[in-house]
Amino acid sequence: MTEEASQAPRRVVVAEDESLIRLDIVEILRDNGFDVVGEAGDGETAVALAKELRPDLVIMDVKMPQLDGISAAQQLSDGNIAPVVLLTAFSQKELVERATEAGALAYVVKPFTQNDLLPAIEIALARHAQFIALEAEVADLTDRFETRKQVDRAKGLLTAKMGLSEPEAFRWIQKASMDRRLTMLEVAQAVIQQLSAPKKGRGNDDEKDAD
Repeated sequence: MTEEASQAPRRVVVAEDESLIRLDIVEILRDNGFDVVGEAGDGETAVALAKELRPDLVIMDVKMPQLDGISAAQQLSDGNIAPVVLLTAFSQKELVERATEAGALAYVVKPFTQNDLLPAIEIALARHAQFIALEAEVADLTDRFETRKQVDRAKGLLTAKMGLSEPEAFRWIQKASMDRRLTMLEVAQAVIQQLSAPKKGRGNDDEKDAD
C-alpha cells in the first residue's frame, strides 16, 4: 500500500442516471482516496467524458438513457480508453456474460455497499494492468485476443487448483514466462495442459515446484 499512497489518486468517471446512487458512489470513492473527475447521467455523456478525460476507471450503470452501459463499455474497451466496472440490478448469468464480452472487467449487483464496490474496483484495475502487459507482448490483435483467453483460463485453473488469488496467478504466469523465456501464451497453454489433465502421480506438485 505504501507505493499506492505515494501515487496520485486514481481518476474515476461515474455514470449513473439515478442521482442519489451517483452521489453515494462519488462519496464512497472520495472517502477512499479516489479523484472523481467526471459524472454522467447517460451512456453517451459517459463515453464522451471518458474519451476527453482518460480516467483510470469508469464506473457505469447498465441501464441508462441514450446508450446503455454494456454498449458504452464496448466502446471504451474497443478504444482502449479505460477499464469499466458495471453496476447492475440483475445478477443474471446472461447479462454478466454480455458485460464480459463487451469488455467490462468487473461488475457489482445493486444494492451494493462500499465493501462490494471497492473490491470490484481493485479487480478491474488489476485486470486492466494485466491486459496492458499482454498487449505489450503481443502485437497482432487476433493473437492478443487468443492470448488473453488462454491466460484467463490458466489463471482460473491456478486459482482453483493452487489456491492463488487472480493477481497472484497472473504474476505466476508472468514470472514463469520470464524465467523460462517463453511467451505468456506458451506458459498459459502449458498450465492448461497440465492442470486440466487427470492427476498422474506428481503432476501438480511439479507445477508448484516451478514457483
